[in-house]
Amino acid sequence: MSFELLPNSVDRCCLIHHILRFYLDKVFRHCETESLLINRKVSGIANSFLSTEKKFRECHDQNTCHCGEDAITKYEQIINNYEQMEVTSAAMKSLGELDILLDWLEAY
Repeated sequence: MSFELLPNSVDRCCLIHHILRFYLDKVFRHCETESLLINRKVSGIANSFLSTEKKFRECHDQNTCHCGEDAITKYEQIINNYEQMEVTSAAMKSLGELDILLDWLEAY
């Protein structure tokens, strides 16, 4: 997954909102492991994402977070890469790349 910088802060807002939704809707739902401890940790991360996503949803719902072409293109690239893999493998790979996402989010 590649999170290149977007020049427009509105695009960043939009992309972050969609990526958080993506992780909540697709990734965390398919990250079941044999380890109860790992499942609990993933659940904790998912809850944090949900809380953060709610803040971005408010911005998005008030139409202060428009999606420009750059944001839409980057999000579609992420989805296309994800959907080329088997669901569980894609979810685990996305979970494994969470550190990249968090570093990128922290920059904003």
